[in-house]
Parts: sequence; C-alpha cells; structure tokens
Amino acid sequence: MHSQIFVNLPVKDLPRSMAFFKALGYGFDANFTNDLAACLVLAPNLYAMLLTEPFFKGFTDKPIADAKQTTEVLVCLSCESRAEVDALVAKAVAAGAAVPRAPQDHGFMYGHGYEDLDGHIWELVHMSGDPSAAGAA
Repeated sequence: MHSQIFVNLPVKDLPRSMAFFKALGYGFDANFTNDLAACLVLAPNLYAMLLTEPFFKGFTDKPIADAKQTTEVLVCLSCESRAEVDALVAKAVAAGAAVPRAPQDHGFMYGHGYEDLDGHIWELVHMSGDPSAAGAA
C-alpha cells in the first residue's frame, strides 16, 4: 500500500494560489516550496503540489488541460461534519472560489464543493452512515 499522495495541479499564479489556500486555513511544507512549486498540506500524508504551468509542462508531453474549460480530475476530501463541509466552502467563496453546484445530500453522505482560482474542482464530503443502507454500495 502507498503511504502518501501528492496530487499535482498546474496553476497560473503561484503566490495567488497559495494565498487562496492559506485563506482556507491550509499550510505549506517549506521543504517542497519554492518559486516554481508549493506543497499544500491537506492532512498528514495528503498533499497537493501546486506547480506553475511552465514547471508542470516539464512532467508531461501532453497539453495542460484548462480546468476552467474541461475537467480532468475531481479532488475529493473527507470532512468530520456537514458543518465543516459548509464552512470550508464558505471560506473558499470568500477567498474568490466559484461554486459549481448546490450541496448534495444522499442521506449517508453530504457533499459540496468549490472551484479554486484555476478552475480545479475540490469536492468535500461528510460520510455519516452506511452507504449500503442507501443502495449505494
């Protein structure tokens, strides 16, 4: 099994993206942060690497998707409560994020999310029950 995850995301303006995520209460690992990349700490062993687009291009021969026009990935993070989900979405909106859709309540799972400044979609969920009880197993 794996012990860590690093999701790599291209960003247009690294200082602006860092300020956005700091406004949500996240921090950065200084050991892996410089003018080209910033290591966003989501939780112990969960990281998102925010890479300037020119630096990101060095890791792939494919074109970089414009996350405001297409969706390549949905980043989903678990939260301890519905209130935490809603509070984090509210912080994101206050920091300049967009909300792509209304909250979703599936009984056993509540979710909401936001699009960051570069259009990456961050989904937040709180699991409060057994998904098999709702026929979602």
